[in-house]
Amino acid sequence: MSKTAKNTNLQSAKREKNDEFYTQLTDIERECNHYWEHFRGKTILCNCDDPRVSNFFRHFFLSFHLLGLKKLIAVCYKNLNPDLFSQHKDEQAVYCVYDSKDRVNDQFEDYDVFIKQNEWGVLKGDGDFRSEECIELLKQADIVVTNPPFSLFKEYVAQLIEYDKKFLIIGNMNAITYKEIFPLIKDNKMWVGINNGAKQYAVPEDYAGTFLDKHGKRMKQMGNTMWFTNLDHKQRHEPLRLGWRYLPEKYPKYENYNAIEVSKTSEIPLPETYNGIMGVPVSFLEKYNPDQFEIIGADYDVKQGLLPELVNPNWKGKLDRGYIDNERLYARIFIRHKRGYKNEN
Repeated sequence: MSKTAKNTNLQSAKREKNDEFYTQLTDIERECNHYWEHFRGKTILCNCDDPRVSNFFRHFFLSFHLLGLKKLIAVCYKNLNPDLFSQHKDEQAVYCVYDSKDRVNDQFEDYDVFIKQNEWGVLKGDGDFRSEECIELLKQADIVVTNPPFSLFKEYVAQLIEYDKKFLIIGNMNAITYKEIFPLIKDNKMWVGINNGAKQYAVPEDYAGTFLDKHGKRMKQMGNTMWFTNLDHKQRHEPLRLGWRYLPEKYPKYENYNAIEVSKTSEIPLPETYNGIMGVPVSFLEKYNPDQFEIIGADYDVKQGLLPELVNPNWKGKLDRGYIDNERLYARIFIRHKRGYKNEN
């Protein structure tokens, strides 16, 4: 992709404001507090964040000494005016590289004082995370933590993987089904975080379906967002407690797939009663324990002919989704119990 095309895509996303919603500090704290051992002594990059208004930057600035961070870097896309939704013609990309050497007699312990006194660096380009300037900053980082543009999520994750970076980022739940993202999840190179579910984000005034919070900020409920990461955490290895026995009448078999339908993660049957392939909702990943289950694939894999053993040879219709009684179901992930795993009830 040419630089012109990349910039056009990013600018289009900003004009449409599809990517302009900003994470609350409480949501960031609730998730980041589970990864302290990963952050300790590391360089953190928030590369979709204006350091003057970003809650990601604020969180790590306030936790800098507590976490023993080496360095904190923040970069924002074209924005010289410290306003979350600024789109002025004179915008420029600003950045901040902050470490403990910047403190003089602890005069910058106060976040507001630091914001007022600091002189921000200005990038030559527009701050696109794919630009050479931003890639050089990425190379300095150990862990990337941010809320990237959802419209560019596939490219954003691809860059993190290319440069072998650890990350903790927010994305749309639908990203799980992307052909560029799902293989990373299947191969345990990426998984979901801990505090997933409904969240509230600050949005522009003309954003649809919003409300005002107690501080008068325009907010939007975004229940389909989740954290994605490659930082391991204890919850990921907690066993999913199972208590249902397999019964053919409860777990119908797909008409087009050689697998059974499990519509609720909580109702996955016990391995001693069923050890075949099961189709489960994408929300299963919030409970996925890689020690307990094996991910076989997804609807996309079947459609692309990557899982021929899963196809019912007598089926003459589509393979885009699972079908039961000629009804097309929602997207599914196909799993099975791992052999030798002891289920504890």
